[in-house]
Amino acid sequence: MSNKNYNGWELKFFDNSKNFRIYQQQLINKYLLGHLAEVGPGNGTNLSYYINNPSKIDLFEPSKKHYKNLKKTFRKNKKIQIFNRSFGGNTKYDTIIYLDVLEHIKKDKEEVRKALNLLKKNGKLIINVPANSHLYSNFDRDVGHYKRYSKNDFIKILKNLSFRKVTFRYYDSIGYILSLMSKLFITNYKKNFEEKIKFWNSLIFFSKLLDKVTLNTFGKSLLVIVEK
Repeated sequence: MSNKNYNGWELKFFDNSKNFRIYQQQLINKYLLGHLAEVGPGNGTNLSYYINNPSKIDLFEPSKKHYKNLKKTFRKNKKIQIFNRSFGGNTKYDTIIYLDVLEHIKKDKEEVRKALNLLKKNGKLIINVPANSHLYSNFDRDVGHYKRYSKNDFIKILKNLSFRKVTFRYYDSIGYILSLMSKLFITNYKKNFEEKIKFWNSLIFFSKLLDKVTLNTFGKSLLVIVEK
């Protein structure tokens, strides 16, 4: 990741956004099996939703602060190994996940190439990123996002890499609308930040409905599933 001392001040607000986390996990849960690696798990909030699915879990967390929190939280779980470093090594995985992490990595194509090389045959690389470059805001810059992504960005990233299939899904259409309104009309995004996140999270049910109606053609987030 871009900064081993990444503060992650925003994580506590998004970690408490249970409606969104549940929606996100519903989209990927069936893939989270076997020997799994999660890159940049932060405080382990996503892990708490899928912890029973994989047979073994490796967590790669470069931030010393979050690494210590993970060690404390999951110290008694024998199927979890936690590494205080960037992703890498010789182990081959059934599943590798980057949930709102790739946007923090400057050399994203190299990271994706590395992940694909460490996937077993028929393994799944699951990447969730903030979508739509026109939504890039002061918030993105302040939390260390290098960019927001589109399907075309990933087509370029995956060019000349070895994989069998890739699927894309935009989702959280209400989140997209709120993000666009915030960028256009709000000058100080940090004002009442917690209340804004709670309001967005309260509308996830409607986002799910609108996502179905619009056939996932737009959204605040982009989910990419690469099958090797």
